[in-house]
Amino acid sequence: MYEFQTKSNIRERAQRRQMGNSPLSLGPQLFSTESLHVHFGNIRALNGVDFKIHQGEIVFLTGVSGAGKTTFLKALGGWQKPTQGKIQRPNSQKIFTAPIFQDLKLSESQSCEKNLFSAYDSQLYSSKNEFVGDMTELAKVLGVHSRLGIKLKDANGGLKQKIAFMRTLLSKPDVILADEPTAALDFDNAKKIFDILNLYNVKQGLTVIWATHNKDLAKRFTGRMVHMDKGRIIYSGHACFI
Repeated sequence: MYEFQTKSNIRERAQRRQMGNSPLSLGPQLFSTESLHVHFGNIRALNGVDFKIHQGEIVFLTGVSGAGKTTFLKALGGWQKPTQGKIQRPNSQKIFTAPIFQDLKLSESQSCEKNLFSAYDSQLYSSKNEFVGDMTELAKVLGVHSRLGIKLKDANGGLKQKIAFMRTLLSKPDVILADEPTAALDFDNAKKIFDILNLYNVKQGLTVIWATHNKDLAKRFTGRMVHMDKGRIIYSGHACFI
């Protein structure tokens, strides 16, 4: 299983963050798969997937439930072993890949704020005040600032998804692999999540691979649409053609 707090070579990541937040053009290739298969008994969750993504891309994975989106994300992140085929991932000592899966890995007994503080690292922030400032800004944008003190066990699904999303961004990842993290949100709140991701992509070169059922929402944003069906990629390109 994936672990949210697994971080490699934090000092190097912190040094790269201090170099500035200028927008990045598409950088080197991060992920590549060749004839990737993942089978669970007789179920072929992935059935010969060829895929490439470069640093700085936003990719929306679409498809019905069971199309292979979640399995594909887990294979890319190294949390699902392929049955056959080749897969190339970024060097984990240089690139921090963070998941936002439907199993949000939050502590139900702690407050929203304490869950967010699990992302704090003194090597990524100049001070705790800087972290609190970033946390407060995100909380205000997402409309949850007044709810940070409540315990997760008393929060609804939408608030939990927002807290998981905020915690991931506050960990300053290079790559986000997200599986339907707006499923419990209405259109306006889901759009806010997309808006924030676009901002981080432009300012910090954040790479995003995002599985969603909401093609209509994804079409509003710049990015590549990758449509899956029965474990295969059947389309990869501009959203307007799907």
